[in-house]
Amino acid sequence: MKIREIAEILGATIEVQGDSLDLEVDAAFGSDLMSDVMAYAKDNVLLLTGLVSPQVIRTAEMMDIKTVVLVRGKKPDHCMIQLAEEKGITLLSTKDTMFVSCGKLYSTGLTGKGVRE
Repeated sequence: MKIREIAEILGATIEVQGDSLDLEVDAAFGSDLMSDVMAYAKDNVLLLTGLVSPQVIRTAEMMDIKTVVLVRGKKPDHCMIQLAEEKGITLLSTKDTMFVSCGKLYSTGLTGKGVRE
């Protein structure tokens, strides 16, 4: 699924347009614990989180995650925006909870197969 489609499904605001809104993601991974993201996220996933910190962008960069969605109406601060721009990471925000956001994406065909077992 393309990032632009994800933004539309979630009614999300594009806070930072990374490398391309036409990039494809294979799965979604929702977590507020960046240690879980590093331990369990697979390749080519979308990260959904309520954590608003530059550490989210640093983790996304390390895990080669190209898109981060902030849930629960969270908005990125200047540092987070600047770092996402530097790293070419798309940053979206939605008012929906993580549960609702994941449900919307799942119901439109995006799976949770981005998790290592």
